[in-house]
Amino acid sequence: MFLVSGPEMVIAACRAGVIGSFPSPNARTPEILHQWMAQIVAELADNPNAACWAVNLVVHPSNDRLPADLECVLQHKPPLVITALGSPARVVDAVHSYGGLVFADVNSVGFARKAAATGVDGLVLVASGAGGHTGLTAGFAFVEEVRQFWDGPIALGGAISSGRAIRAAETLGAELAYLGTAFIACEESVADPAYKDMVVGASAEDILPSKGITGVTANWLRKSLIAAGYDPANMPEDKKPNFENTQDNSKAWKNVWSAGQGVGAVTAIEPVAQIVARLKAEYDFACTLPRFDMKE
Repeated sequence: MFLVSGPEMVIAACRAGVIGSFPSPNARTPEILHQWMAQIVAELADNPNAACWAVNLVVHPSNDRLPADLECVLQHKPPLVITALGSPARVVDAVHSYGGLVFADVNSVGFARKAAATGVDGLVLVASGAGGHTGLTAGFAFVEEVRQFWDGPIALGGAISSGRAIRAAETLGAELAYLGTAFIACEESVADPAYKDMVVGASAEDILPSKGITGVTANWLRKSLIAAGYDPANMPEDKKPNFENTQDNSKAWKNVWSAGQGVGAVTAIEPVAQIVARLKAEYDFACTLPRFDMKE
């Protein structure tokens, strides 16, 4: 949700009953990050029924902003911290010091095993089809293998854009579903209006995986690549990852937009509360469907 989610989306999501989160680089400076976190804490304080909120920290060794962002975390104490693009070891003890939970965002079984060894509280399995920096392993296989060595909470991501898909993730063995694309076009999103329109009009066939923008495989909207001057058939796949200056990354993403393969389920620009209500209705209906029993 880089350059998509901000405090308004987080607050709306939590008030609607789901965990709202945003990546810390969306706030252009640590000072703005302080303001965002203070706003979230203040506006959720008067709603005891709201879900908890989360911040996503980029823990790649090249991210020079991590120490300042972690200071913001220690001051405002988000209940949940999600780590991405590296080992969560750098933040686990700090977040645990105030009673927070750490979920590690991982895109392979190998990374899941390494993250589990650092003492995290949960794993976010980013399976194939996810928007942004994606994995290559199907969710069916991903959850199955990780469950062989991890009995803690799992959040499964990857093309989950409906209540039926949330129910499927639960059936696979995940306690949580990780959704991003379903909310890109919400009214509270800070995404460019043209980005929202592109998401609404897109289908799974419009998604292209490439390392050519950030150096890490991510799923991109093909039309945005073309509009930015890229040839989807000849992307620079030898690009190396570097998160030393997150604002440089924001420039790279400004006109090249990401979405997951579940984009076809997004058909309108709607408030977060309306999206969540629909997801819940679809999930509740899926729970009533009888299971098919093959009889000999």
